[in-house]
Amino acid sequence: MSTLFAVLIVVAAVWALAYLGAPLYVWAAAVGLGTAAASASGLIGFGGTVAGAVVFAVLTFLCIVPLRRALITRPVFEGFKKVLPEMSSTEREALEAGDVWWEAEMFRGRPDWDHLLKFQYTQLTPEEQAFLDGPCEELCKMVDDWKVEYETKDLPPEVWQYIKDKGFLAMLIKKEFGGLGFSAAAQSAVVTKLATKSITLAVTVMVPNSLGPGELLMYYGTPEQRKQWLPGLVKGTEIPCFGLTGPEVGSDATAMPDLGVVCHGEHEGKKTLGIRLNLSKRYITLAPVATCIGLAFKLKDPEGLLGDKTKVDYGITCALIPASHPGVDIGRRHYPGAAFHNGPIFGKNVFIPVDWIIGGPAQAGKGWRMLVECLSAGRGISLPALATAAGQTAYRTVGAYSRMRRQFKVAIGKFEGVQEATGRIAAHTYMLEAMRLLTASAVDHCAPSVVTAMAKFHMTEMMRRTVIDAMDVLSGRGIQQGPRNNLATAYRATPVAITVEGANILTRNLMIFGQGAIRCHPYVFPEMEAARTNDLADFDRAFFGHLGFTINRAVRALTLGLTGSRLASSPVEGPAARYFRELTRFSSALAFVSDTTMGVLGGKLKFKERLSARLGDVLSQLYIGSAVLKYYLHHGQKDADTPHMQWALDNCLHEIARAFDDFLANFPVRPVALVMRAVVFPLGNWYRPVSDSLNAKVANLLLEQHELRDRLTWLVFKNGGPREAMGRLEHAWQVAQKAEGAYLKYYRLAVKEELAGATAAQRLDDAVNRKLLTREEADLAAEYDRVRFDAILTDDFSQAYIAGNFEADRAEVVDLAARRAQVA
Repeated sequence: MSTLFAVLIVVAAVWALAYLGAPLYVWAAAVGLGTAAASASGLIGFGGTVAGAVVFAVLTFLCIVPLRRALITRPVFEGFKKVLPEMSSTEREALEAGDVWWEAEMFRGRPDWDHLLKFQYTQLTPEEQAFLDGPCEELCKMVDDWKVEYETKDLPPEVWQYIKDKGFLAMLIKKEFGGLGFSAAAQSAVVTKLATKSITLAVTVMVPNSLGPGELLMYYGTPEQRKQWLPGLVKGTEIPCFGLTGPEVGSDATAMPDLGVVCHGEHEGKKTLGIRLNLSKRYITLAPVATCIGLAFKLKDPEGLLGDKTKVDYGITCALIPASHPGVDIGRRHYPGAAFHNGPIFGKNVFIPVDWIIGGPAQAGKGWRMLVECLSAGRGISLPALATAAGQTAYRTVGAYSRMRRQFKVAIGKFEGVQEATGRIAAHTYMLEAMRLLTASAVDHCAPSVVTAMAKFHMTEMMRRTVIDAMDVLSGRGIQQGPRNNLATAYRATPVAITVEGANILTRNLMIFGQGAIRCHPYVFPEMEAARTNDLADFDRAFFGHLGFTINRAVRALTLGLTGSRLASSPVEGPAARYFRELTRFSSALAFVSDTTMGVLGGKLKFKERLSARLGDVLSQLYIGSAVLKYYLHHGQKDADTPHMQWALDNCLHEIARAFDDFLANFPVRPVALVMRAVVFPLGNWYRPVSDSLNAKVANLLLEQHELRDRLTWLVFKNGGPREAMGRLEHAWQVAQKAEGAYLKYYRLAVKEELAGATAAQRLDDAVNRKLLTREEADLAAEYDRVRFDAILTDDFSQAYIAGNFEADRAEVVDLAARRAQVA
């Protein structure tokens, strides 16, 4: 019995030390003191004492750093350097670019929730709010999106001029250079609002404020370059584009064949040290209207004219040139599903001075790092803004439509099958706004490269799902294009967001975990750097820290799995508490599985893209869940928010568990997979999809007027009047708030065939005459019937108009709203 008791004490002590992550010297002291005490008390015999002494001696030896380093770390270090995969300079620059932020906490297994909860969202300044309420509103009113997309395929000249005059192209440029100097949160809000009215309008504005010459000039440009270009970019007399991608170059920008060779040539009649360029770019937004072109190309200096005779290949370099420069040819337009300008750029034997390299000759070969650091704007601001706009527009559109549209004498929003889609729309909109706000605020504080990659991928995928769900619910009204349809363009243009700033397939399979595992891990990158610099001491510290980290996370993950996450702490009480504990559990599991995977597969993991993608999914869902919890708590845990939060977190946990399940099922080393499964799911995988009842709660809220509805859709442009797409629905919704009760009273009488008359007006008169309705109620019901019917109608056109004679319907005044609704 005493032996069993001793074993239990040892196991409990070891488990506690591992769970708490005790340092090595504490382990040594605990073993030494525990062995001595157990031996003196007779709890263990001679054999146990010897075993304890041996363990104590080993741990003590490991605490003597010089001995440990010489006898253990050195051989490990030599082996590590041999198996460490080669890393190109561009890969290193991509890894080193940007900052590590909250995602590191989620990756490391013990998230400090106070760090997240104390983080402050960026608040819009009075100037930013005034811009959103003033110029943004006015710009939206100026745009007829149907005319832009179907007729002119361009924004009207007066809209272009307004964009330039009001500084929409210079939101990113700091005030010291004459720009608006808006925060990332403000830029995100502006793009979101514009996108709820017109995708073409939003893309036109967002591109110069994301990957564009303006940002590159601010951070890397020479004083002369800033003086030459920034005033024009601010005033809009210069319209920028950036040539990065090409026929053979999409997500793998490092493979670009565009080449510049340093040589002497003639510029403005003088012999000049410059670059001879040959290039072929595709898919360049704003290229057809650009006046200045940012270019990325590979630079070679075979004659050593830049001063370094030993260096020929400089790598990717960025330059800024006038679109009118000799040899530059901007081709015809592409048409990417929306009417924003996009097209190719060609150049053959184009000679430019070396001073046109952004930052001057000193920045030759440093273009890739410039681009990676600046891509965070596109990934963290612009594309999440487009995704959020789709969610907010769908929420408001589908909510109104599915309340007013009736089938089988019931509002379609009440059908369980429809609610499967509308519940997703509502919950995804909640998730999108939470992620938009947190990610944009993060960009205001640092340059979080992994967070922005996660936001770009998952938010645009939510956009795709939400738009499809909305089209399914709208059905015939969704597929009939025309001025009334405010979702058709989003449906067509969704692949643009999926594709740009790194295709989603690449982002998920290569970037999120590939970059996150190295940048977010507390020891992996230091180990790699120690190997690169051949620093044994640094490697020793990182290696033994890594061992302790892995043991701690394994024990934590197993313990939390066995206890249903109950031992994990939560910073709050209430409905959110369980989810904080669950995310902590899976954070520990991710840390353990990542370490085990990297240790077993090593450099081969780089080519196991689907395994990498699934671990990236876990990290991403941890971030999404964090963003939702932050948003929920920030807004006071209101009753309407709670089911949305629960839907989002239940979905996150299910997706995390599914990603782990699929990862473990496909891990190639099966014995290791079984061990990892025992740690991650010691009691099995019991995480299920969102329940039907919870989904129904969220779907029903989509049909109601409440504070959350206005907060989630606060950026939707809805002031276009009752003849504009969203304005028409808004008008009907407002009428519904005061008249729907009277209408439903009438409707119940009508469907029971208790009223006489063939039209709604006749039946309403009959109801008044029989005192079943008051005249006021009848008038309200008639008004609601009119706007309800108008809201569900679709457009129709003459044959001549469809054929391209856009003046054909101008003379016709067809007021579809005047056609009377017939109540079934």
